[in-house]
Amino acid sequence: MTIVDFSPACAAEAEELALAAYREERRQVPALPDVDRGLDLAPFAGNGLGVAAFQNGRMAGFLCCTDPFPDAFQATGVKGVFSPMGANAAGGDRKVLAALYREAARKWVRAGAVSHGVCLFAHDLEAQRALYQLGFGLRCVDSIRTAERIFPENRDMYTYSELREEEFPMVYPLEAAMAASFRESPFFMNRPLADQGTFCRELRGNRDRCFAAWRGGELAAYLKLSVQGETFLSGRPDYRHVSGAFCREERRGIFRGLLDFVLGILQQEGVSRLGVDYESRNPAASGFWPQFFQAYTAGVARRVDEKILLDHPARYEPKKQQQHKEV
Repeated sequence: MTIVDFSPACAAEAEELALAAYREERRQVPALPDVDRGLDLAPFAGNGLGVAAFQNGRMAGFLCCTDPFPDAFQATGVKGVFSPMGANAAGGDRKVLAALYREAARKWVRAGAVSHGVCLFAHDLEAQRALYQLGFGLRCVDSIRTAERIFPENRDMYTYSELREEEFPMVYPLEAAMAASFRESPFFMNRPLADQGTFCRELRGNRDRCFAAWRGGELAAYLKLSVQGETFLSGRPDYRHVSGAFCREERRGIFRGLLDFVLGILQQEGVSRLGVDYESRNPAASGFWPQFFQAYTAGVARRVDEKILLDHPARYEPKKQQQHKEV
């Protein structure tokens, strides 16, 4: 097996490999849409941080990532990189993925990135095992479902509605409560909380929609819908994404009804799929969403000891690599 730098010449073959991996995941998750193209990989060829593996003249796998970014995954002062869905594939061969990461990680650390995130497919257990053995752990999950009602004859004691723009400030206390809950054990995620004015302006600017559940005049839960999501599936006219959701602890049972209400509206509007992403270490989220959505990605992350950056940079210089010959 020969590992080379990911270059523009690798993009077409890598896209085919990634699309094959997506279609394999779609066999396990029928709610995923059929697509003709995956993620555009051409931009990843420019940052010099990707690698590709070849065996017998054919690409066996590749691993690309974003440019390094600051405060990675909420870690203050730490630079990180992320390989999104479609930016990596290894044909289900854990040895290939392990070899790819070994070469790519040398580049990533040399670029100052010590927080590494990779989005794998949820049913590619070989890929997950390969990276788990290299120190990665599960962090984020993308899930999807068809936009069909859960309880077609749902009649409960709660009232559901879509909020008008002038009503957006009503959900800010729930947004603040959600941010506070994130800081609790075992989640420990100190997500920045915008002030109420900024929060409402961002909702309007993003053209997000807010739905609320009421009990006796009290706002008990809300759900925010966006066009954009975390994977390349977002932006499709038949897809919407849950980008915010919170329920008061004493009203936990209300959220199923609110989700069902939103699904009914999406059905009427001709939207056929609803997605959500959540942090796996959030007990409330990991307990609720899998009941109604099917996971299709497993986002894994690793934090390298940043003291390694004090070592001589040349130690992490990539080995001289053979160039792939066209066949």
